[in-house]
Amino acid sequence: MAVPTVPLTVVRRLAIAAQGYAPRSRTATTTEVDAAVRQLSCVQLDSISTVERSHRIALGSRIGAYPRDAVSRLLAGGRLIEYWAHEACLLPAEDWPLFRPAMQNGGRRWYGDVDRTHPHLREHVLAEIGRRGPLGSRHFEGAARQGEMWGWKPAKQMLELLWNHGDLVVAARQGFQRLYDLPERVLPRRILEKPTPTEPERLRALALRAVKARGALTASGVVEHWRLRGQAAKMARDAVAGLVDDGLLEELRVEDGGRPVLVPAGTELDVPAPSAAVLLSPFDNLLWDRPFASRILGFDHLIEVYKPAPQRRYGYYVLPLLWRDRIVGRADLKSDRARNELVVRAFHREPGVRPSAGLDDAFDRALERLRRVTGLERVVR
Repeated sequence: MAVPTVPLTVVRRLAIAAQGYAPRSRTATTTEVDAAVRQLSCVQLDSISTVERSHRIALGSRIGAYPRDAVSRLLAGGRLIEYWAHEACLLPAEDWPLFRPAMQNGGRRWYGDVDRTHPHLREHVLAEIGRRGPLGSRHFEGAARQGEMWGWKPAKQMLELLWNHGDLVVAARQGFQRLYDLPERVLPRRILEKPTPTEPERLRALALRAVKARGALTASGVVEHWRLRGQAAKMARDAVAGLVDDGLLEELRVEDGGRPVLVPAGTELDVPAPSAAVLLSPFDNLLWDRPFASRILGFDHLIEVYKPAPQRRYGYYVLPLLWRDRIVGRADLKSDRARNELVVRAFHREPGVRPSAGLDDAFDRALERLRRVTGLERVVR
């Protein structure tokens, strides 16, 4: 069968449409938070709160303002889990078995050598949580250790180790602080008892989820979606080829001559132009594959929070403005919670984007939507 060739515009609109950005400001429920995470396959978490936590910005751009305790309630109810996907992410709880092999390999191992330096802590932490219920780092004694990752105290490192290994789950959040519990007290038995898939089965499932969630993606984008490395990355490419052969994914050539793009089988290619005006989290799913974002959006995505101030081009915490099917600018924003204000420090138009009343209106609407998600009272320029 001949592989169809499509304009880059089609790929761009498929990718944006799959993200499910709401065309207007709205209010959402906890159930819609759950549905949005499932549609996206995973939503990245990040601790920076200069404007708002990244997952709240990302979810808010799709479903609108939602209850602050929604994610915590979904974690406690065994509907969502937290684990390493693209980075630390919210995931559907049903996907727990897909990440069991990573747990068996110790996860991302940012917890140092605590299992060697403080081996007694494992049983102590598990026993305390078993006896007292969900606990966080603050519930355990100990001081931060100089030279350790982020100054974590040993108990915090052990909690992270046990979470990475799947011996604990994140059962709730208080603010942004994790509370950990035993998996059997949080996750349904049907999930815990589901068998671990073989590696080819696991990578096939992850590849299919990634393409469905992103609408249009290259094979390398599938690997980046889940941050696969080494042999898993190679096998994922084989899994993609198998999904195409089995008719679950379709491959499209693109008129720009770049790498072929994968779409779910049966995808309607006549996609209308999107209409939303939204400010995106710097860690939004649309932007995860930076070369692909550059290719389909003409957007050079920069995250400058880790740069010294003199080296920044656009600002500390900058949100791209997506209007229709283009990123048209970057907004350097800050939430001043003492004054209850969302402050616009600067707005930078993208090259070739001219000032216009339409652009001003789109930015105003996007700011108002974000203000509602943050819960602040006013926007200040």
